[in-house]
Amino acid sequence: MASAAPSPALMTDGLGRRISYLRISVTDRCDLRCRYCMAEKMQFLPKNQVLTLEEIALLADLFIARGIRRIRLTGGEPLVRRDIGDLVRRIGRRLGDGLDELTLTTNGTRLADNVAMLADAGVRRINVSLDTRDAGRFAHITRGGRLDQVLEGLAAAKNAGLSIKINMVALKGVNEDEILAMLHWCDDQGFGLTLIETMPLGETGEDRTDHYLPLSIVAKEIDGRHPMTPIEYRTGGPARYYNVDGLSVKLGLITPLTRNFCADCNRIRMTCEGKIFMCLGHEDHVDFKSTLRDGGLAAVEPLIDRALRLKPAAHDFRIGSGLQPATNRHMSVTGG
Repeated sequence: MASAAPSPALMTDGLGRRISYLRISVTDRCDLRCRYCMAEKMQFLPKNQVLTLEEIALLADLFIARGIRRIRLTGGEPLVRRDIGDLVRRIGRRLGDGLDELTLTTNGTRLADNVAMLADAGVRRINVSLDTRDAGRFAHITRGGRLDQVLEGLAAAKNAGLSIKINMVALKGVNEDEILAMLHWCDDQGFGLTLIETMPLGETGEDRTDHYLPLSIVAKEIDGRHPMTPIEYRTGGPARYYNVDGLSVKLGLITPLTRNFCADCNRIRMTCEGKIFMCLGHEDHVDFKSTLRDGGLAAVEPLIDRALRLKPAAHDFRIGSGLQPATNRHMSVTGG
């Protein structure tokens, strides 16, 4: 398959929103089983249904040619994908050649072994999911994960000079008493912190309503200790950022339930099986895989415009006792 030639047709959806950010889930597999994200016993895709790394790289080139300026690699856990370094280096070569930034979201368990590869490939900024700094709680939330592996990975990434942001899902009755301490720890470490409301995606075997914590409540508590001031800082994602009085840490809030962020959405998502989802909270998608394998990139490009027409005005996330998840997909399938 040949590389994509530059195209003048940039990506704008039916509402005039400019799409410049692509999140690629390189695998649906993960070495943790976080309770709000996945079921304990997951059924993963067979290998022949998953895009090869070469196919992912070619599609990334096509999207860059159409105007994507930022790419984030996600999962599942992206660092469990065999030979993931080949893909990171391949996409990293487009930095300064149509691509402004290549980033990664990881659970951190395999970060220590991959930091040098990421830095060498041009990754300068990573997000690490960490909902607690208590080893026992971490094992509970992740169904058996080891906190020390994540802390080792964070130390290695910090030593390598990577910019680090901690993603913390706020969970009522689980970690709400740790949020302020996490903010102070991130400040001490030189990390950013983004707090996230739980999202109703896929059946996990647990009622998310039991642990739903509106960030409006959390922000009020933080503001009472450290007055918060909204700032214009953006990283391309949905977080709204704040300066926190007395601290240097930037605090981000991702609020899909209490205050959605759809009006200025600039994102699309590609799963590891080549499905393009224009919205995390909808099932509508366009399948690129069979077209790519049968007809090559030239046959795929018209599908981008079809996908753009499917992008809705907003998601329809709702949470409450007895309500079904917004989608049957788990978060791990599409990436955060």
